[in-house]
Amino acid sequence: MVLSTNPEVEAVLQILGTVKDPEIDTVSIVDLGMVEKIETENNNVTVTLLPTFLGCPALEIIRENTRKAVSELPDVGEVTVDFIYSPPWTSDRVTEQGRAGLKEFGIAAPPRHIEEDGSWHVDCPYCESTYVTMENIFGPTACRSILYCKNCKTPFEAMKPVSTLM
Repeated sequence: MVLSTNPEVEAVLQILGTVKDPEIDTVSIVDLGMVEKIETENNNVTVTLLPTFLGCPALEIIRENTRKAVSELPDVGEVTVDFIYSPPWTSDRVTEQGRAGLKEFGIAAPPRHIEEDGSWHVDCPYCESTYVTMENIFGPTACRSILYCKNCKTPFEAMKPVSTLM
């Protein structure tokens, strides 16, 4: 994750906060924890991102949206956006704002705790009930599962936990 007091890097990080996940418009790539590194040299900027999942079909859209956003900053020359796979992205990189954005979109944020047997639990993003069941570990994308809230009778998606400890 990017931590910097460099004003150029801070400006890039701030504009990256406007780059949304193409499928979830309430969460930025910053709040998903995808921004690993920002480098500036002369007027050129290199942004290094961690994909949330290998083979994510949205990566090229994210790359182009990132490049366009950074190019809008004054005095920026060439913008390069790279994806790296080490260190791997983990779901604990999602910020509190990201967790709130996922909930606003109707997706339960990844759980903070995974049981020793690999099981996990999330609350319903609509009514916050704990009375939920896993309907299908495979959701509409590789990073999500489908669950059902038995309290408010609403199906919902949850972002799968990804940890280096699994």
